[in-house]
Amino acid sequence: MKNRIKELRKSLNLSQEEVAKRCKVTRQTINAIENNKYDPTLQLAFKLASILNTTVDELFVNDGDIS
Repeated sequence: MKNRIKELRKSLNLSQEEVAKRCKVTRQTINAIENNKYDPTLQLAFKLASILNTTVDELFVNDGDIS
């Protein structure tokens, strides 16, 4: 499972720090999620999707689905 957090975050001109503040987590947490080193809780996944104007299904995709 991969995620599109970095791609979507950058398209909205948001820093990791800004996303972290909105999610009430650390910047390191956002970095770890972006680099597939940490799987967010379902609650955090929904927060991220909301902040990035997408759905959880669109945020996290199967490895073969990323172009």
